[in-house]
Amino acid sequence: MLFCLLSLLLLACGEQTVRHQKIFRYNEVSGLATLDPAFARSQAIMWPVHQLFNTLLETDSLLGLKGSLASTWTVTADKMCYTFQLRSDVYFHDDPAFGKNGTRRLKAKDVAFSFTRLINPKTASPGAWIFNNIVAADSPFVAVNDTVFQIRLSKPYALLPALLTMPYCSILPEEAVLKYGADFGRHPVGTGPFRYVAWQEGQLLVLKKNERYFETDAKGNRLPYLEGVNISFLESRAAEFLAFSQGELDFINDLDPSFKDEMLTRTGKLRKAWVGKIAMEQHPYLNTEYLGVLMKDSINNVSPLQNKWVRKALSYSIDRKKMILFLRNNIGTPALHGFAPDGFPSVIRNDDQGTGYDTAIARRLLLHAGYGPGHPMPPITLVTVPNYAAMGSFLVNELSKAGFNIQLEVIQKTVLLEKMSASQVAFFRGSWIADFPDALNFMSVFYSKHPAPPNYTRYHNAHFDSLYEYALSETEISKRSEACHQMEVLLMEDLSVIPLWYDKVIHLRQLDVKGFHPNAQNMLELRHVEK
Repeated sequence: MLFCLLSLLLLACGEQTVRHQKIFRYNEVSGLATLDPAFARSQAIMWPVHQLFNTLLETDSLLGLKGSLASTWTVTADKMCYTFQLRSDVYFHDDPAFGKNGTRRLKAKDVAFSFTRLINPKTASPGAWIFNNIVAADSPFVAVNDTVFQIRLSKPYALLPALLTMPYCSILPEEAVLKYGADFGRHPVGTGPFRYVAWQEGQLLVLKKNERYFETDAKGNRLPYLEGVNISFLESRAAEFLAFSQGELDFINDLDPSFKDEMLTRTGKLRKAWVGKIAMEQHPYLNTEYLGVLMKDSINNVSPLQNKWVRKALSYSIDRKKMILFLRNNIGTPALHGFAPDGFPSVIRNDDQGTGYDTAIARRLLLHAGYGPGHPMPPITLVTVPNYAAMGSFLVNELSKAGFNIQLEVIQKTVLLEKMSASQVAFFRGSWIADFPDALNFMSVFYSKHPAPPNYTRYHNAHFDSLYEYALSETEISKRSEACHQMEVLLMEDLSVIPLWYDKVIHLRQLDVKGFHPNAQNMLELRHVEK
């Protein structure tokens, strides 16, 4: 393995070689703990797992569902059983686990094994929740034959197809799991467009093109086009940026705030010094930034934010466009339409629901709530993390213009999450990133039967709950979309959260990288990339 790694390192350094030109290079600042998809809970793990493995279904560029390992799927009339027809041309990566044959064809039993392993308590996967309390107690995963697989449910659950696109649901062979045991995460075997070659911890992860990969392009050419992927582990954003600027990396995901002003104009365009040297793309990202209010606050029962009119006034006091312009170089979209972000084609958008900017309305709402010149508002503490301290200071200044007395408290992210989970913080900055491509994932944040996470505000509205439960079992997209619309209206009336902006992902890439298309889930998609 070390010989292979050194060989590939030398290959990656050979600037004149053709193969170097076809190796995609990116850096992972946060490091990498495992390549086992059962533990793909962070973007750092999801990206390489997506290159190594496939799921039954995947999302297209518009967040619709399409087949991957499954060519088609159906659900019974009672919505209790999903049947998947598997492709017959999929092979696992060559590996000693398969003996003298080196590989074998994917079968339905592999899907059953992968999902059973995911929910096995001994695996301790953070993704086990996908099937918990959803699948039948007896024989939930059935290999009908080599190419037909079924999931049997305990109750109708319309989100199942979307959940199956998550990296947790990647398909892997039992032979490799048995051979490598606890080290499977260091020696992954899948069906993906790239296969594992070598990994020197903290230095480099090397993936090579899977010559047996089943997908082809529109002209019948076998994918992927690249010869391989090299992932480095520079721990500093500054070192990563320097490597990219010197042409040693092909791609950077997002920009550290300290580099934004050097690279971008105030309006989010590349500065002239960089135009023609690198390429930049921005794309809606399924992430909503918000301010959260703990409902029925047991910490401070006299908090003004327990009054709905105060929350509405606070929302009208925030100039979201100005915030994004000055703090984020215009990277993002003002959250004026509800909690679910841009990127969902099926979401019915609402006009301004108290998320516009109008200090006159804000002052009238505060007077209605009993606060004014003769009755000033007591101080309110907003808790945030260091990366969002500048945003917090902006809000303190802006909200003071409407009569709010906001005090800022900055604590570490892990501490804030612990306090939010324990209902120990009354007013906080938060964000919600989609786990899977469905607007109901954002509505799940407010379902009263859910703990924290995701229901950090302890929101409880019986009508909202009934709509959410209805949408969970409704497979017709238009009806679920209407239910989400009604839930959004309730949320914006109660305002347990005050949406700030819908995020955008920003990518920088070298000019010789072609066919790189961002997506709303910010999944690294390399099958169609060329160099």
